[in-house]
Amino acid sequence: MGTELTHFDEEGRARMVDVGDKKSTKREAVARGTVFMKAETFRRIRDKEIQKGDVLGVARVAGIMAAKRTPDVIPMCHPIPITGVDVYFYPDKKKNAIEVESVVRTTGQTGVEMDALMSVSVAALTIYDMCKSIDKGMTISDIRLMKKTGGKSGDYVRED
Repeated sequence: MGTELTHFDEEGRARMVDVGDKKSTKREAVARGTVFMKAETFRRIRDKEIQKGDVLGVARVAGIMAAKRTPDVIPMCHPIPITGVDVYFYPDKKKNAIEVESVVRTTGQTGVEMDALMSVSVAALTIYDMCKSIDKGMTISDIRLMKKTGGKSGDYVRED
């Protein structure tokens, strides 16, 4: 493998990595995930006929808020100055699915991969929450990092 885990000390205890000596760089992470649902649920989201309101509008705000709250939920994540979050939705009528994408940016000493993944996860969960009264069988799937730029480890682009 060649990559060592940094969230453990020499005795195997969990620790938060000290990033104080790292150079601040522009960083960006893109994450995606998919929510699969019944055709009728898909149609009602598209046509804004869900009783709780504009599902994708609320999910977008939830995703943005989640990115900002990542260190409150993921124990070893650093609170970092997020400079931007964009949440996008890509409806796929053939699959009765909505792909969620989050792009998170910062200029700092550590990356925003977890913040982007958190954003996508919460946006997808919000879609589920707002539609669960009509479709408890929705599936949230394939939450993954697509790309990250900046930092000492360099750039990453998912190959699939």
